[in-house]
Amino acid sequence: MPERKARNVGPSGIEIAYERFGDPDAPPALLIMGAGAQMINWPEGFCQALVDRGLQVIRFDTRDAGRSTHFSNAPAPDFAAALTGDLSTASYTLSDLAADTVGLLDALGLTGVHLVGSSMGGMIAQMIAIEYPERTRSLTSMMSTTGEPGVGEADFTVFSDLGAPPRDRDAFVDWQVRALRLAASPAFAFDAAAAAERAGRVFDRGYDPLGIQRQGLAVVATGDRTERLRSLKVPTLVVHGAADIVCDVNGGRATAAAVPGAELVILEGMGHSLPQELWPELATRISEFVHHVETVTA
Repeated sequence: MPERKARNVGPSGIEIAYERFGDPDAPPALLIMGAGAQMINWPEGFCQALVDRGLQVIRFDTRDAGRSTHFSNAPAPDFAAALTGDLSTASYTLSDLAADTVGLLDALGLTGVHLVGSSMGGMIAQMIAIEYPERTRSLTSMMSTTGEPGVGEADFTVFSDLGAPPRDRDAFVDWQVRALRLAASPAFAFDAAAAAERAGRVFDRGYDPLGIQRQGLAVVATGDRTERLRSLKVPTLVVHGAADIVCDVNGGRATAAAVPGAELVILEGMGHSLPQELWPELATRISEFVHHVETVTA
């Protein structure tokens, strides 16, 4: 399906770029990507693997990413101040990102979906399940965490030599490939050519360094979701890589422990990435979970 744009979406009235794949009558799986990532960071082959297993797939750019609305006039994010409790430069929270997403569902005429969120996308999916349970058929939280301090933290020492992302396209592509290689899954091949091709598309579609920071500050401003997750009555699957250095695997364990009845899947050798070798297993686990939920709730 071609890329489309929904306008006047949600309480903020923003524009959201999206794509829709598969049979429109199949169970809808809404894919939500992480901080600074765009919908194309869900690989087309992985989306097709979900479609081949009987799902309808929707992927989209969150606010401040890709071809959706960018909050360019917002204050420059001040993380140092935020960590002392001063959240005055936070332009929004995960609740606002959740409201955007539900607004997209309204625009698409979808009363409920199966949420599949990766990294910060998992946090947004959790927030939708918490605040809009009536729109949530199921929750799959991948490579994510609860917001509890000390849980799901990154090993920033690994990235210490990267430096800031450059603004020149070629330099950015090189920087992005190096960053993705560091975060990749050590037990699986890293496809540098595919990473470079996608990085170029990311740059061309609307690379926004401050947008990435605004999204990151939204996570800080939202805080710990653990107690709210304990109240969920939504079927939940938690997937995490044992070798994740961007969001430690204890974040996945904490998420599964917080959500009543959640199923936890930890994949050995998987980092903070979607290696092609794992697409069949991930697509099968997600689709079987979704179809099971559909059967039970029919």
